[in-house]
Amino acid sequence: MTGADVLAGVCARGIIPVVVLETRERALPLAQALRDGGLPIAEVTFRTPAAADGVRLLAAEGDIVVGAGTIVRAEQVDVAVEAGARFIVTPGLSRGVVERCRELSVPVIPGVATATEVIAALDLGCELLKFFPAEACGGVATLKALGGPFPSVRFVPTGGITAANAGDYLRLRSVVAVGGSWMVAPGLIAADDYAGVSRLAAEAVAMAALVRA
Repeated sequence: MTGADVLAGVCARGIIPVVVLETRERALPLAQALRDGGLPIAEVTFRTPAAADGVRLLAAEGDIVVGAGTIVRAEQVDVAVEAGARFIVTPGLSRGVVERCRELSVPVIPGVATATEVIAALDLGCELLKFFPAEACGGVATLKALGGPFPSVRFVPTGGITAANAGDYLRLRSVVAVGGSWMVAPGLIAADDYAGVSRLAAEAVAMAALVRA
């Protein structure tokens, strides 16, 4: 499977759960909850000591497409890929991270917030970009404006995306998926409310399908 195939699969449902794992023990119950909700995808953020172990456990499940998010240094790419991450997501544009991903043949969704950063990403050969922090950077209006000069670029807006506004983003031609944590909120995971995770994941998938239709 090529990197493009992996990214197509990641974006296929229109929703990418952005997961913060505080403990590795919650990784497998979370995986089952996402499966039950019809959303077997997880971008595990490298913000906690449990992140790499969480990626490793999820990757071992085989049927969860797991990636690593909040990657800001090239050496983190090695850690994430060794743990089993199948894609990398960054909050900003790092040439070092993009080049290391290319060396390891792992697809990357680099983060951008401005037209200048979009051009820099294009110079690196990247056309699928994370728009972050989406709401703080003007949200839907900014993405509409960027769509004019960059018709080939596709975006995954992340940051401030909720069940209430996700559909507004998904209606844009340039948006292939949204990244969000409302269906995997830290409070739900801390409370072991995996039924809640499944319900919200299923609702998110259904919403995205309806909007895209």
